[in-house]
Parts: sequence; structure tokens; C-alpha cells
Amino acid sequence: MTGFSAHPFPLHPFPASAPAGGDGSFAGSQGRRRHDGAGNETDHHLHAILGPTNTGKTHFAIERMLAHPSGIIGFPLRLLARENYERLVARKGASRVALITGEEKIIPPDARWFSCTVEAMPVDRQVSFLAIDEIQLCADPERGHIFTSRLLHARGTGETLFLGAETIAPLMRRLVPQISIDTRPRLSALTFTGPARLEKLPARSAIVAFSAAELYAIAELIRSRRGGCAVVMGQMSPRTRNAQVELYQNREVDYLVATDAIGMGLNMDIAHVAFAGLAKFDGSRRRLLTAAEIAQIAGRAGRGAKDGTFGTTGRCPPMPDSVIEAVENHQFDPLERLIWRNDRLDFSSPSALKASLSVPPPLRGLQASEPTSDALILATLTHEPHIMATATGRARTRMLWDVCQIPDFRKIGERSHAQLCSRVFSLLVEQRRLPAAWMEEQLGRLDRVDGDVDTLMQRLAGIRIWSYIANRENWVTNAAMWQERTRSVEDKVSDALHERLTARFVDRRSAHLIRLLENETNAPLLSAVKSDGEVIIEGHPVGRMQGFQLHLDSDLPQSDRATLARAARRALKTEIPLRVQACQHADDDAFSLDHQTGEISWEGIGIARLRSGRDVLHPTVTLRGDDLLDTRQRDNVRARLAEFVSCHVERELAPLFRAHALAASNAETRGALHEMMEGAGQARARFPLTKIHPLHRLGVHCALGWLYLPALLKPRPMRFRSLLLSVYANIEPMELPAPSAVSIPMTAFPSSHLDALGWPACGPVRLRLDMVEKLVETLSFRVRQHSVALPEHFAPWLCKKTVDIPAILRSLGLRLETPRPLPTNTAGPSPFWMLSRLQNGGKKYPSQSGKGCQPAKETPFAILSSLLARTPA
Repeated sequence: MTGFSAHPFPLHPFPASAPAGGDGSFAGSQGRRRHDGAGNETDHHLHAILGPTNTGKTHFAIERMLAHPSGIIGFPLRLLARENYERLVARKGASRVALITGEEKIIPPDARWFSCTVEAMPVDRQVSFLAIDEIQLCADPERGHIFTSRLLHARGTGETLFLGAETIAPLMRRLVPQISIDTRPRLSALTFTGPARLEKLPARSAIVAFSAAELYAIAELIRSRRGGCAVVMGQMSPRTRNAQVELYQNREVDYLVATDAIGMGLNMDIAHVAFAGLAKFDGSRRRLLTAAEIAQIAGRAGRGAKDGTFGTTGRCPPMPDSVIEAVENHQFDPLERLIWRNDRLDFSSPSALKASLSVPPPLRGLQASEPTSDALILATLTHEPHIMATATGRARTRMLWDVCQIPDFRKIGERSHAQLCSRVFSLLVEQRRLPAAWMEEQLGRLDRVDGDVDTLMQRLAGIRIWSYIANRENWVTNAAMWQERTRSVEDKVSDALHERLTARFVDRRSAHLIRLLENETNAPLLSAVKSDGEVIIEGHPVGRMQGFQLHLDSDLPQSDRATLARAARRALKTEIPLRVQACQHADDDAFSLDHQTGEISWEGIGIARLRSGRDVLHPTVTLRGDDLLDTRQRDNVRARLAEFVSCHVERELAPLFRAHALAASNAETRGALHEMMEGAGQARARFPLTKIHPLHRLGVHCALGWLYLPALLKPRPMRFRSLLLSVYANIEPMELPAPSAVSIPMTAFPSSHLDALGWPACGPVRLRLDMVEKLVETLSFRVRQHSVALPEHFAPWLCKKTVDIPAILRSLGLRLETPRPLPTNTAGPSPFWMLSRLQNGGKKYPSQSGKGCQPAKETPFAILSSLLARTPA
């Protein structure tokens, strides 16, 4: 059976009449004259209060019970029985209040008021007041026969009260004609608001799902978008459920994700109920919810005089207009039948028991119950020969039926549960009590707190079965000890489940900040930035400020980062302007530029990078992580960094800027320096450059057709020039030779960009320009008058084999004569390569003329100079 399908007390029907007792009265009810067993006429108040949710029915029933000297009230859920037990204890003290459920029994010797599940009500105890909550569950296919039995037979000696929905009223009048029925209107309005996205649901919303997988998915999304939610499911223990509800009631989270269990009287501060679906699995099939069921759930919205709303969310299909109208107006079709099962059972044999369970209903309006869990287990066990062999006689048959009523909380298959019941029955027959060692073995398997939410939930369901068994005092030795043992294990696993649920579905930091972000007053968030950069927002550490960027803690889920970024924008409104001002007034020494990556740092923290600008020497600046800055702040920081970069370029390339300034007075030199500025210190030579040329006096040299400044070939300025050229070309910075290298193999450095950095290709190698110039001048001087021999081990710093030397020298413009081999059988040293004598008397040096140089008269700047000279003053 689902829910609380059995109880530790025999299910005898109440007598047709009960002795008078109790001094309570029911205001507004009609007294009914009847006879007790002795023929004495007495007043008895049999009454029902029907109406929608939020009518104060349960509160009224408890007040009425406490007005009597004794009373029992039955609730549809263990959670509700426990909740109202605690309310009664707060009013009357623990010594006078009892709790009876399938899995828990607290009965002080002087107990006068009982909070129970409907199945576990002590029907053999006479009390002045008796009440049943949610009496419309008489129509429930699985548990309805228990509620129907209570409706027909359960009576208090002074007052009996049934609470529930108006849908049961016609059948109640037919089946219990002496009852008086009052209806109560809902204390607040319930309004449909239509569909809404999960992330747009208002605070204090409950989202209702009808499967565990769907519930978890919704809870995960709520956590990522809204900071977290509490989770409530019907199979939770009261301890876990109360802890989760406390999260919601204390406003640590603003959202509740639950199954339809919240429809049964769980009163919380809910403003809106959103349905994630309109169908549920009822144990045998998936079916649509009825309008009355939707109203029962939606009615959790709005408490007291506060109005509530309901709607749909997620992938829920549209709610039909007829259903919306029925829910808003609290008008539903009446129940057509109540579920009934014979409770005058025949225990003479298992076969007779099964037959008595199949007796047809005695009254019109009652419908025979479909086989429920206990009946199905009985049918399964009666097919086992060893069970039928031992289930003889009335006592054994009654014991078998009691065992069959062990609730199947685990829901892992009827066969598995039947095997457990079979084992319990066999042990009771053989040993009269369940062995302590066997009980301890079963509990020991469950006394663990490892695993995820689903594992703990299943483990908790198993513990509830053993709690039920421990509460059958005639099944175990030292029942009080086992009740305490199972309660301890249940509490332990319940606490672990609450911790897992909270860790998985709640981020208190995000929930708190989201609530503040949505504050209509837009009040500033309390924030602080510690000296080490740690950012504290409303008491929650969220990350560190580095420059103008907030680096969130690495342990934060990715889903929470958007929320914290929103909080940071509001919380750091006072900190960011101070940082911008400090950056604007910082000295250049506070900044640094990485020549390898182009990253600009402020006080050791990277805040920007170089990007391509109008020319090589004027890159632009792009800020990193500037989303916390407004437009004006961003422009101010960029302007300061651009100023720093400009000064840095001039300082690192000082020889170039100095030469450019000195060349301003000469048109020919001005043009060449302008091109060198465009090439970050290097340009193609367009005219022969001699040592008496003005450019040479400015420190400019020429080799292989390149104009260059030797000072810029040093490692630091070369690295910086490489960065500037790479940034301008929007490519990654080039790999450069080692600082001490003067020759590198072409195969290792094939990029043509190295030509513009002073590493031109010279046959199979690249040579640094100043070494090219030195080599060519040295060799050219030697061959001014006549050819000279080239030694075998010439220039080892060229890093090439001797056979490659001719190709290198020819690339420099030098002429070599191939050595003639010695005649055969002639002894002597190997012949040498010969450097040929220069033509024109050695007046033309390759290093000075350059490759492809134009005559001076053809230089564009020289032509422009001559034209200006001819212009009349």
C-alpha cells in the first residue's frame, strides 16, 4: 500500500454506538439523539467541515480537540501527524500528547490527545473527540478504503469531525445521513497568472513536479538562476522535510521545488504555485490531474487573508480554461464513489481471509477496492508451500495478514518486498520474535551516510520499513530499544540527506545576493576590498579584485558566476572610481609592458594588451575585464595607458627617435628616417650609403640593402621591435634567436618577418645585419688589389659546414673562384677557394651600396629637394 497502509493496532470497526463521555460541545452543530449499548439516549455531535484549502479547517479541529478531555485526530501523511504533534506538545506539554504513525510511536502514560496517521489510529481507544483530515481521500484507489472505514465507523464519544473537500458532500450525506455539514469559503483569492519561465517566477514560489528526475532538473536550474531552493518529497522523513522547509521559511531561499505532497496540508509561506506538469503516475498508469487535485495543490498559495496565484512553468502544457475556472471558483464535480474494503475479516485460514477481502460493498455509492499492496503480498505468499504449511489457525493467519501490511516504502518491486515479508513471517513462526542479530544485520546495512541524494533517499525508505517493524511490540524483544535504534539511524541518514540536498540545490551566497539585487530600493550593497584584493559582498567572500577585474573564486559553480558578476557591479560602485583615479595619477614606474606578450600591468596585475594601431610605433590599448567600468572610466584608463605606451616606445627605441629628430633639417635624411620609423628601426636603402653620408653621421648603417641602427639589434630593443611589428600585423610574436647568436640556420627560423628585424637570409643561414656589414667590409678590404685564398676553417661563427660557405658569401655580393683540383698522383695541400679582386679598383663595396639601390638622383626625396631648390624665393 502506498503511504501509511497499515498500523500496529487491529483494525476493528467502531461499535455502532459508544458510551457517552466528554464534556466538549460543537458550536453550531445539530445534536443527534441516539442510544448507547445500554439503551440510554445521548447527544452526539457528528459534523463535517468542507471547503477548499486555506479555510482554517485543521486549526479549527485542533482547537476543538483541545477543548475536550481526550481526542484523536488522523492525518493523511506522517509528516502532517508529526507537524501537528509538535504543535500540540507546544500547547499541552509532551507528557499529555501522543504520536502514532506506522513508523513512530510516542505514547506517554498520561497521554490524552493523539496525533496519528489515519491508518495508525488506535481505533480500540475511546476518546471524547475524533477527527479525520482530508476525508475526500475516501476516493483514493490505494488508501481510500481506510478513510471510508473511518467515515462509516470511527466516532468520538462526544464529538466527531470530518475535514475535507466539498466534492465528498453528496456521498457523505447518503452514507452518513445523520451528519451535519458546514462549508467554509477560502480566506483568500486564488488567481491564475498563466505560464512563466522558471527564471522569471516570483519570489516565494513553489514549483510542483511529478517525478524525481524532473524535480531534480528543476531544482538544479533554480539553483543556477536564482541561488537555490528547498526540496520537499513525500517519501522524506519528517526530520529531512522539516529541515528543508526551514530553509524556505527562514528565507534562506525563495523557492520550493516539491512533489504533489505539498497539497496535503503542508502550510508554508507560499505566494505562487507553478505546475511543471499536469499528469502524474498513480501507481498503475500515468494520468492527467483532475481539477480538484490541481486545486488542492494550487491552494497552497496564499495563507490567511493573503491572496495567492498559480500558473504553469517549464514544459508544462497549457492549463484548460475549464480547469482554471473551476480552481478559481472552487467548483468541482462531486465524487461518484468511495473506495471500500471489508474490514470484518475472516482469519480462520488464508483462503478464508482472501475471500473476506473480496466481499462486495454493502451500500450504493461504495466501490470495491482494487487489490492493494497488502492484498497482493498476501496472494503472493499463499502460493508459497512453506507459508501455507505454517499459516494454520486463526492466530497464524492474523499474523500473516499483519506481516503483509508492512508498507513497501522502497518501491523496488513487489517480488522483493514479498520475499522480505516471507522472511519476517517465517522467523516469527519459528522463533516468535525476530532475532536481534538479524535485525542488527539489516539495520547495519542502512546505517551509512555515504552516497548521493538518490542513494540516501532509498536507504531512508529501507529504514522506514524497519521502523515500522520495530513498532510492532509483539514482533521484537525490547521494542523500545529497537525503536530508539531505528529512530537514531533514520535521524542520521535524514541529516545526511538534508546536507546533500542543501549542497546540491542551495547556494546561500547567491540566494542572498539575488534577493538584494532585486531589492526595489536599489540600495547599495555592503562591500569591501581587503588589502590583498579579496572582495567581500554582504559578508560573503566572492573573489579577488585584480586591476579592474573581479576574479571569482575558483570553487564557485559556473552557473553562479553571472549572479555574482551582477552583485559585483552594484557592490563595487564605490571601489571602481577610486581605482580608476589611482590609475590615472599613477607614475610610469607603476606600469610595465611585457615585450613577449604585449600585456600591460599595473602594480603587477595585467589590465590591458597592445592591439594594432595607426602605425607600428603607435599601437592601441585594449583593456582586460573592463565590464565593471562605465564608458567614461574606460576611456580615462585607456588614455593613461596610451600615454604610458607612447613614453615606453620612445624610451626603448631612443636611438631611432633621436636620429629622426636630428634628420628633420635634411630632406634626404628625413625621408629615410621616416621609412625607418615606419619599420620600427629598419628600412630598405634607396641610395648608396657611404661613411660620409649624413645618415651615417646619425648612426645609420647599411648592409644588404637595409638601413639599420646597430643599437636596435641588441636583445631588448630587438624583442620590443618584434612585439611592435607582430602587434601591427595582428600575428603572434615571432620566435627570436638567442641573445648571443649572430648566425642561425634558415631551417629553424624560416619566417620572412625576421628580415625586417635585422636577420636577413644569407644562403642557408640568417646573419645579424651588423655582422654582415663587418664581414663584407673585412673581406672586401682584403681583395681590393688582388684575389686572396679563403682558409678552410673560415669564420666558424657562421655555424655552417665549409661546403656551405661559398653560398653564404655569394649572397653577400662577394665573388668566389672554384678551386681547381690537383692533378692525379700529385702531392700537396688541398686547393683553397679564392675571393676574387673587386672591380673598379675596389671602390664599390657591397655593404655600402646595398642590393637594388637607386641612384641618388632617382630618390623621391632627393627629387623633391631639387624641385624645392629651383622654386623662386
